[in-house]
Amino acid sequence: MTDSKRHIKLLLGLVVAALILCGRIFYIQIVDDSYKIDAQNNSMVHIPIYPLRGIIYDRNGKILVSNKICYDFHCTPSAVEAFDTLALSQALGVEVAQIKEKMAYYKQPRVRRKIGYRSVVMFPKIPQEQYLRFEEIAYRFPGFSGQARSLRAYPYNAGGNLLGYVSEVDAAYIKNHPEYKSGDYAGKTGIEATCEKWLRGVKGEKIFYRDSKNRIGAPYQGGEADTDAISGSDIVTTIDAELQNYGQQLMQNKVGSLVAIEPSTGEILTLVSSPGIDVAQLADIGSHYKDIVSNPYKPMFNRAVQASYPPGSVFKLVNGLIGLQEGVVKPTTKYPCQMGYHFGRNTLGCHEHRSPLDLEESVMMSCNAYFCYVFRDLIENPQYETVAEGFTKWREMVSSFGFGQRLGSDFPSELSGFIPQSSYYDRYYGKKGWKAHTVISLSIGQGEIGCTPLHLANLCATIANRGFYYTPHIVKDSEQVSIDAKYKTRHYTQVDTAHFSTIIPGMYRAVNSGYGSGGTASVAAVEGLEICGKTGTAQNPHGDDHSVFICFAPKENPKIAVAAYIENGGFGATWAAPIASLLVEKYLNGTISRDYLEQRMLEGNLMNKTKKK
Repeated sequence: MTDSKRHIKLLLGLVVAALILCGRIFYIQIVDDSYKIDAQNNSMVHIPIYPLRGIIYDRNGKILVSNKICYDFHCTPSAVEAFDTLALSQALGVEVAQIKEKMAYYKQPRVRRKIGYRSVVMFPKIPQEQYLRFEEIAYRFPGFSGQARSLRAYPYNAGGNLLGYVSEVDAAYIKNHPEYKSGDYAGKTGIEATCEKWLRGVKGEKIFYRDSKNRIGAPYQGGEADTDAISGSDIVTTIDAELQNYGQQLMQNKVGSLVAIEPSTGEILTLVSSPGIDVAQLADIGSHYKDIVSNPYKPMFNRAVQASYPPGSVFKLVNGLIGLQEGVVKPTTKYPCQMGYHFGRNTLGCHEHRSPLDLEESVMMSCNAYFCYVFRDLIENPQYETVAEGFTKWREMVSSFGFGQRLGSDFPSELSGFIPQSSYYDRYYGKKGWKAHTVISLSIGQGEIGCTPLHLANLCATIANRGFYYTPHIVKDSEQVSIDAKYKTRHYTQVDTAHFSTIIPGMYRAVNSGYGSGGTASVAAVEGLEICGKTGTAQNPHGDDHSVFICFAPKENPKIAVAAYIENGGFGATWAAPIASLLVEKYLNGTISRDYLEQRMLEGNLMNKTKKK
């Protein structure tokens, strides 16, 4: 190769290299501004302005959750000079040892390199009155500063499980919610989580120049680039604060749930899970978290929407309604009961009462045998070719009441419960290897059925409405928030609305027939309120049976539907019925006429009877 060719190739190589270099410089300076931003970030300080979270109100305008100001106390280790540790300790209200421990940690070479010129939160959530003491002497402490933020305040005890808590986001949360950054806070449970998109607001920020010694200087662009924080939207909930508080008092020292719904709207009036988190623990959940999660009764577990229980005898109402729809039973149909339902060598027992009974009386007296006959005729209905086909139809109609699925409420972590399919039994017994008697316990709400107390309250609201329900929800329409149209849509069951008027008289007589008449819930009667109810005693293989009761009132144009589920409470009339009826009386009358019963419920303690989960 001649020297001239080598020279040409060398020049071409240099030209190509120069073009690549120029192209890269053009891209960095003109196209991609990330390097420019990084350079600016090194010369500027971005100070976030945290917005106030929206206020949470109850349905009557009472404040459930508000805000109070606190300060995150920041330290910029690279800017700290020698300082009076005792004076800082006295101003902030923290121990000298804590300050020394923090500063020793920041001075570690690995930590110092990681922090660089940044500021870190040294002490979070310093009360405002403490921080103001520091501000008076802040000039003596270069490298230290405060960042205002709000803490949640609870002027009304409406239940920690219901309201939920707010805490700092972690890496896992940021991964799923990239709009959040380290140091941000978010609602993690309850209404705080449900309404996070409205409550959170929008962060603002102030930008300042940083000099070569890392000192904050003048505002960037004279402050024109600063943005104001936008407060979160206020939320109006469906909750009645007074009723919620009363429900919590009734459930004190008991394990279970109490749920109340306004049938005409699907609005949740009360949602109690016991034992629960006290509101005093919510504002500083981090300090109490270890004690809460180590509590054997699991107060963070919201039994109202997350616990799957057998419904017990209240489920007889569903089977009775389906029987009417399918034509296997009429209001006048009578069945015998000799202390239970007998099939082969087996008996599904029942309490002593007169026999035979018609449908209305069977509801009033909660006869097990009657609904075993109804269930048998439903599953082995001759209009279906196989038992599996009859069972599938039964399950379809049960599901139309909302069972076996999430109801779609706006409350987080709602459980779907469980209604078995025919294939479930095919796996255990083989196809055509089972019949109605094999699964007869489903007739009285036992066996494989699982549901939440919210499901039971929704069932009661459905019956109160004579055949339809609105999806239960906890947020109301307001000036700042519009709820989804699905919460205003009626959901009809597959049972004709005309059949509900046949079941309701039995529920009325169960409560209002008077002591000794056979009604299982006479303890729930309140003069003038026309409470309609149904007791349940759900079998529990781990201890005493669970006490269950659903009721609505008044009989015509109902204003409230309630489900009470008391673990290890025994008969439905022992604990669940009194508690639910007291809640109804409080809501409709504002006062309690049965002081003796209220006192017994308030003082009752079942905690030692409950198997800790």
